[in-house]
Amino acid sequence: MPVQASSVESPVSLSITQRPRRLRRTGTLRRLVRENTLGVEDLIYPLFVTEGQDLEQEVPSMPGCYRYSLDRLLTEVHTVWQLGIGAIALFPLIDDHKKDNAGTESYNPQGLVPRAIKAIKEACPEILVIADVALDPYSSEGHDGIVANGQILNDETVAVLVKQALMQAEAGADFVAPSDMMDGRIGAIRRALDAEGWINVGILAYSAKYASAYYGPFRDALDSAPKFGDKKTYQMDGANGREALKEVALDICEGADMVMVKPALAYLDIICRIRSHTNLPVVAYNVSGEYAMVKAAAARGWIDEEKVVRETLISMKRAGADLILTYFAKDIAQQLHTKRIEF
Repeated sequence: MPVQASSVESPVSLSITQRPRRLRRTGTLRRLVRENTLGVEDLIYPLFVTEGQDLEQEVPSMPGCYRYSLDRLLTEVHTVWQLGIGAIALFPLIDDHKKDNAGTESYNPQGLVPRAIKAIKEACPEILVIADVALDPYSSEGHDGIVANGQILNDETVAVLVKQALMQAEAGADFVAPSDMMDGRIGAIRRALDAEGWINVGILAYSAKYASAYYGPFRDALDSAPKFGDKKTYQMDGANGREALKEVALDICEGADMVMVKPALAYLDIICRIRSHTNLPVVAYNVSGEYAMVKAAAARGWIDEEKVVRETLISMKRAGADLILTYFAKDIAQQLHTKRIEF
């Protein structure tokens, strides 16, 4: 039955033809005209792997996230694959005695990461494995590059990153993901992969990675905090936007298949600008600090975690991200399996 008009005179002319609220009237109608959606196919799930057996160690600053020994990791991979998540990003916790300034463990063919990649691809061949390319988990100095006299060496680091990427490709990685922000590393890795016959191994470039305060919990998870100084001589200045477009352009010219913005939430404008700058897939990294803040506030009852997470992730899609690398991926996938997600 039509709603009866009020006897109170409306300040809006009754001849108005556009009433945007008509398209918000019911949940079904809102879903029908929704501009952006969040699906399980949009998600990449980051996983932490560690040595040992039967280990599932919760990261204190990241409730609900765990460091898994390889046997437990395979169970988690199978679970998320069954939920419809098609890609995982792998990050290792390396024993201190295996770390050195040159990051030599990063390209050890019998190391933790290649063993994990091989086991994952054997257990779940169709899931996409994205392997992080950087020295900080392997460095005794906690930096993404080789250190000399307090400086981070660029070209010497790139030579090691190439070895690391080749080792990961040999192990079965579908994508290598250079997260170090060394100049020229995308081109060097692409040339090396192609020369060795790994033409189908893709590169997900951390193209706009900022020197951010949002990375703290991740560094706790991998014990990879820098032992001195900060990372501002190689990661980007948070005040800069045009520089991100330059970095993206360089990475595309050097052979990147996808480009990433990290962090996501404080850099939605950068995602938007990059989206208008390239037709390549744009990835947003919903980083550890963003995750931890939501978890901390939800634990105190200050926010509705599910609703805040959905609103946060859809903001990244709205800004232009095609894919989202997020620690909430499993939670979102479970929600999608059990109920229709509402915003």
